[in-house]
Amino acid sequence: MKNVKPSPIIVLFSLWLFLSFNVANAQKYHISVKDSLDGAFDLSDYIIYAHGFIVIPTIITEPALGGFGGAIVPVFLKKHAPVIDENGKKRFINPDITGAIGMYTENKSWMAGGFRSGTLIKSRILYRIMAGYGDMNLSFYANNRPNLPDQEFKLNFKSTIFYTQWLKQFNNPKWSAGPQYLFLNSKINLPDFNLPPPFVDPKDIKSTISQLGAAIQFDGRDNIFTPDKGIRLQSDFFWSDNILGSDYDAWRVNISAIGFYPLSKKLIGGLRIEGEQAFGNPPFYLLPGINLRGIPAARYQGKISIVTEAELRWDVYRRWSLMGYGGLASAFNDWDQAFAKPVVYSYGTGFRYLLARKFKLRMGVDVAKGPEDWAYYIVFGSNWLR
Repeated sequence: MKNVKPSPIIVLFSLWLFLSFNVANAQKYHISVKDSLDGAFDLSDYIIYAHGFIVIPTIITEPALGGFGGAIVPVFLKKHAPVIDENGKKRFINPDITGAIGMYTENKSWMAGGFRSGTLIKSRILYRIMAGYGDMNLSFYANNRPNLPDQEFKLNFKSTIFYTQWLKQFNNPKWSAGPQYLFLNSKINLPDFNLPPPFVDPKDIKSTISQLGAAIQFDGRDNIFTPDKGIRLQSDFFWSDNILGSDYDAWRVNISAIGFYPLSKKLIGGLRIEGEQAFGNPPFYLLPGINLRGIPAARYQGKISIVTEAELRWDVYRRWSLMGYGGLASAFNDWDQAFAKPVVYSYGTGFRYLLARKFKLRMGVDVAKGPEDWAYYIVFGSNWLR
């Protein structure tokens, strides 16, 4: 898959749109976009006092979607003050995030949808809801030719998706658990192939996924956008069955750990470990894959995937930071074949700017090298944003 290298003109143009739109709106409310502490450009007060509305024009850089495209993401952020529970302990509340997205990419993929992440404060419930429709052109790979490279198959998906998760906080609010649900209706268009994709089952052409699941998590990060310290642990599963209206009988289990630790005053280390396994007969497009910067989505798949990634953030000067990161991963079908194929790697660098100090929200660009090519990413918050 050909990746597009970053263009400074495109990045600056997007930043100019972002700044000009928000400065114009902030002036209506007489709200400064300069921070009261250091005088630097900062959107904290704008987000808090101007109803938290920002429009983010961004560049789509996912190699699996052609490597280049654009999206408009209007987002509302609502900051909550900490509350005192009945036990007298202070409970911090994550900001509510409400938004929409419209995107179009170089390979004629497009999508429109909306999302919300928030907290029912009195009920101590964390929830996420998202829905959308997309017409996506994606590449999948198979090795059905001995001693030859993997073969690429370009497929078109017309899909409707709905996802929701509701987690009840325990007495210790860092712990939460609850149900989740995924609905996905897809129609796949197969171009004429001399050799049809070996991984496509006839029932995959037009299918419905209905999955019920649950999740339990511990979130001790100091903020949800760009953490400086703390860990997040999560284990979740999905169950798909015709009883739920699904065309497939399958299970999927995921375990993830993400941690951040200040190695010094200006150096923050991060580590991510994730594992996923599918049971039964899920459709090929829901098989576990490798999610690493520099590697196209769905490039490497199997019934089991293991991903590790480490990163360093060096806060060089005032609000500016440099990033360095690298990762290893593998996808395979059986544990007795674990790591039989070469382990996939990626590495890269990037930068961040502290865009909203009161939210600890940073934004920047990452450039990554995988086994095959370079890719770049516009990062809002953290690349490990969950």
